[in-house]
Amino acid sequence: MPAEAALSRADLLGELAAYVPADARERAMAVELTAFVAAHADCFERTLAIGHITASAWVIDAAGTHALLTHHRKLGRWLQLGGHADGDSDVRRVALREAREESGLCGIRFATRAIYDLDVHLIPARPDEPQHRHYDVRFAFVADRAAALTVSPESHELAWLPVAELDAGNVDSSVRRLARKTARLLRNGSLP
Repeated sequence: MPAEAALSRADLLGELAAYVPADARERAMAVELTAFVAAHADCFERTLAIGHITASAWVIDAAGTHALLTHHRKLGRWLQLGGHADGDSDVRRVALREAREESGLCGIRFATRAIYDLDVHLIPARPDEPQHRHYDVRFAFVADRAAALTVSPESHELAWLPVAELDAGNVDSSVRRLARKTARLLRNGSLP
């Protein structure tokens, strides 16, 4: 697919069908995410109260040894950058937009245009919204670790953290999976 072509819901369903999950848990989430997209024409809209598509950016440095994480203000956890599609069906564009908005990075590029990871997670109820699911499509990006960062209002902090330490630390289980995928690529010498 050309870089400038917008991704449609049908395109996303095709990519989800071709995606190879890393393990049984991610496979189950891929099935759930695919069924959600197939069942809801409005899956990209935040107004869909049961859940909606989000897109994330797993940002690593050129060596693949560090990942840029945000300490999320509302959730109080270290997570990858990302956010709501807000009606945009091009999840690549959403992931790139969110990465730029949440980090201030300009010189960020796709490590690969393929889907890197999938995750379905529950968002707790808050006074202004009910409990719902985020159906997250994730892409890998590369950025310069020396570039200046700007913390967005959605974060407490941004930090480049060693990928090798993310598999054990106090981080979200899906971030640990992202770290394991990156470590595996590094061991195989196949990091894009």
